[in-house]
Amino acid sequence: MHESILQFLLKCGRLKSEARRGWIRKVGITKPESVADHSYRTALMAMLFAELKGLDVCRALKMAILHDLPEAIIGDATPEETSPRERRKQKHWAMMNLISKLPVSVRIEYGSLWNELMKNQSDEARLVSQVDKLEMAIQASEYVQQGYNESLLKEFFETAHRAVKVDLLRKLLSLLES
Repeated sequence: MHESILQFLLKCGRLKSEARRGWIRKVGITKPESVADHSYRTALMAMLFAELKGLDVCRALKMAILHDLPEAIIGDATPEETSPRERRKQKHWAMMNLISKLPVSVRIEYGSLWNELMKNQSDEARLVSQVDKLEMAIQASEYVQQGYNESLLKEFFETAHRAVKVDLLRKLLSLLES
């Protein structure tokens, strides 16, 4: 069991060096944030907003931490590289692979939370999905402030606007662009 837990942690640690490829391919950022960087702020935001909305903070936080773990195996990809259906299949396979050797109770819980998130089956899952896109817009805003081409970053804001429905998150998104 100890070996399998260590292997899980080592595999997941790959996210620290997995660059978010959309920033590279679409904006030309040579040293973009890592998936782990993105996941950290997404988790922080999920914790805060779940608290503010009276949701189950622990569930939201777990979902946020799990949301990009499969990229430790399959890497990050832009929507243009893989169809949404194929990407979902890849992510599901990678998540099941990652958790396959964890203790049964943990494997069942993480698998259940993962499926709930992928199917948007709860308020926590819907919040995490929206926070994921809001975090992307915050990062885009930071890249604008660093001098990157704002017109190349517009697509990231548009994606966030389509995904974010919670009033508080929409207000924060609007503040980014003012």
